[in-house]
Amino acid sequence: MRLLTLSTCNLNQWAMDFDNNLRNIKASILSAKQAGAVIRIGPELEITGYGCEDHFLEQDTVTHAWECLEDLLSGDWTDSILCSIGMPIIHESVRYNCQVFCLDRKIIMIRPKVCLANDGNYRELRWFLAWKFKDRLVDFQLPSHISEAISQVSVPFGFGYIQFQDTAIAAETCEELFTASAPHVGLAYNGVEVFMNASGSHHQLRKLNVRIDAVKSATTRCGGVYMYSNHQGCDGGRLYYDGCCFIAVNGDVVAQGSQFSLKEVEVLTAIVDLDAVSSYRASVSSFRESASHESKVPLVKIPRRLCRSFELSIFPTNPVEIKYHHPEEEIAFGPSCWLWDYLRRSGASGYLLPLSGGADSSAVAAIVGCMCQLVIKDIENGDEQVKADAIRVGNYKNGEFPSSSKEFAKRIFYTVYMGTENSSDATRARAKKLAEEIGSWHLDVNIDAVIFALLSLFQTVTGRRPRYKVDGGSNAENLALQNIQARIRMVLAFMMASLMPWVHNKSGFYLVLGSSNVDEALRGYLTKYDCSSADINPIGSISKQDLRSFLRWAAFHLDYPSLAEVEAAPPTAELEPIRSDYNQLDEADMGMTYEELSVFGRLRKIFRCGPVSMFQNLCYKWYGKFSPSEVAEKVKHFFKYYSINRHKMTVLTPSYHAESYSPEDNRFDLRQFLYNSRWPYQFRKIDELVHDIDYDKAASPSNIVRKDEPEITSVQASGLGVIAAGSSNPHVGL
Repeated sequence: MRLLTLSTCNLNQWAMDFDNNLRNIKASILSAKQAGAVIRIGPELEITGYGCEDHFLEQDTVTHAWECLEDLLSGDWTDSILCSIGMPIIHESVRYNCQVFCLDRKIIMIRPKVCLANDGNYRELRWFLAWKFKDRLVDFQLPSHISEAISQVSVPFGFGYIQFQDTAIAAETCEELFTASAPHVGLAYNGVEVFMNASGSHHQLRKLNVRIDAVKSATTRCGGVYMYSNHQGCDGGRLYYDGCCFIAVNGDVVAQGSQFSLKEVEVLTAIVDLDAVSSYRASVSSFRESASHESKVPLVKIPRRLCRSFELSIFPTNPVEIKYHHPEEEIAFGPSCWLWDYLRRSGASGYLLPLSGGADSSAVAAIVGCMCQLVIKDIENGDEQVKADAIRVGNYKNGEFPSSSKEFAKRIFYTVYMGTENSSDATRARAKKLAEEIGSWHLDVNIDAVIFALLSLFQTVTGRRPRYKVDGGSNAENLALQNIQARIRMVLAFMMASLMPWVHNKSGFYLVLGSSNVDEALRGYLTKYDCSSADINPIGSISKQDLRSFLRWAAFHLDYPSLAEVEAAPPTAELEPIRSDYNQLDEADMGMTYEELSVFGRLRKIFRCGPVSMFQNLCYKWYGKFSPSEVAEKVKHFFKYYSINRHKMTVLTPSYHAESYSPEDNRFDLRQFLYNSRWPYQFRKIDELVHDIDYDKAASPSNIVRKDEPEITSVQASGLGVIAAGSSNPHVGL
């Protein structure tokens, strides 16, 4: 047997905070060495942090990364352990995203990334270039201060692997795993047995299985040991990196780290038998055939052994059952951890939330409550870093520290119900009850006097006073009166966030939390500069349907039973007067259901549908439910209001990224914000298609769905491919 002990890790790095990042790297190496590991892999660009963005263009960033690496190599950190360290490197005036392999205070190889991530939230081509030469290693001249510190002039740089006396090891960086010609295939044919993947992968609902399945598939097809490392936490932006470092052997996961955690450093260690890899590969005839004529990959030879032979005291690690969180748990834990990182790193003393008693703001309140529960749990488990942060944020004195989630929430969380004459007793009661369950400092404020003052000022200036539509006013008057209420709430929220700590003799300031969901943003069903305008928003890219499921889950699992009442209530903005014959409802205001909005959003973003192709696909999906003319009206209605309101996305509050159809304008969904909202050409094409549809042909027996058969979800249309509405894979299904 060739027994190899190796470690991977989750690190909570912070972009551009080199002290913090270096400290975490050292802690992970120390932990790996204490566990007996001879190999350690860290996340992608771990020295700088992955989210530096345009800071990567600064020479200082690269220089500081080299200085941190010098610090590591000058001490005993890499003695007797192969460490992969992620950092940016400039070679011949080109900047590369690299893994630097270090052993015994020397750099033995630098591996630049060969396939860059450049879609969705990723923009690596803006800062880096992919290494194009897969057939060579070149000589890289080390910076003079590094050369002097480690007595080494140059190092092999490029695509290759490291050949030890008893095994071969290679790198694969994040995106490379998911490419059609992934590097691990050719490397496996060249005899590489251990793959080290340094990743910077962010959380997205229902995404983890894609990542793990890719590694399981890779090691099932090619055999081998696969080490996966990732960032974990908020490193300064909208993304939450969801960790879940793991180690797989021949298709089986033998160790898995946490997906959501408040820890700064989490190290995962396993013992693997490399003879099992060689035996597995030799048993597959197709692998033998391919490996026998694979082109050779450059290598670096290191004259030493890493493995241990058979010993009764050392056992290979057995496979484990993979842990996947339910979407409701992901909504609870992901944004909670993101909020904690943001709070402790921003210098704020807490959060303030306008709590309306509706589903969205109640979901945000529950997430903050969950954050408080996680903090207390980690303090009870002995996490000194979490304890120190909680003491500082909560302003505890004389050796005191948080003792319960409710007590902690009372110190760091304000909730404010800002009611008007249009608010109901039901929402006021729900807000108060939920605040009591969470433990927040709750205020019930009536803002009618402020609204009256503004309307009186307007009447003094213009001589006219607007009325609601139910009282005989026009649409313009009705909308303006609703917007006044919404915008006053935003102004008061920021005022209270600034001054309430002063009122209670506390230092610092509070951050205002927003609570608009992804569907409302997509439709533009929010007032520009209302309570959707905040410092940050933990639910800004989560759908209404997922939030309602979360509320049902949280009512029991977070012990906030009032959330069940919140979820059962019909969504309403409560911005218009309540009448016996009229009650304002969100879906009636929008002219579409939240379920329909979610479908529109996925087709628009994930499947890249314009108005015409969306109409065609929905004719199939909604066949038997809506006629083609009804589908046409729904599609036109959506695109009309989507385009009218797209300008609101330019000022959308920075939101936790959780959904693949987010309309967030900053980096994920880049589109114009001034449209011809009539869409004359596209809508005319839809009208022509409706006119040309032959209902007799469409209703032929072969096209009729019987009641006892599953609904046809879609067929191939307009070259878009098949869209499976019932699929559990978010990258495939509607």
